[in-house]
Amino acid sequence: MSVDKATVAKIAKLARIRVEEDKQEALSDELSKILDWVEQLSEIDTDGVEPMTSVVEMFQPQRTDEVNDGGYAKRVTSNAPESAHDFYAVPKVVE
Repeated sequence: MSVDKATVAKIAKLARIRVEEDKQEALSDELSKILDWVEQLSEIDTDGVEPMTSVVEMFQPQRTDEVNDGGYAKRVTSNAPESAHDFYAVPKVVE
């Protein structure tokens, strides 16, 4: 795929970056090479290949999803300037 100077100027405008007129030709060559490489990737047969999240097979440990208060509300609110009934107390801002 070929990218011309007009396309480079349009991409630069959309990206809100300034590309000097004399640098647009070099940038169009670089973008064309990148897009050619991406087109080569589409030629690879990936049928039957599972999606990966890592290069090594890993399993995340699972824990039960249970709702609780954490059991340490006093420790959490101990550094608050003011607390009441295990909650942070803040000044009233809406009347």
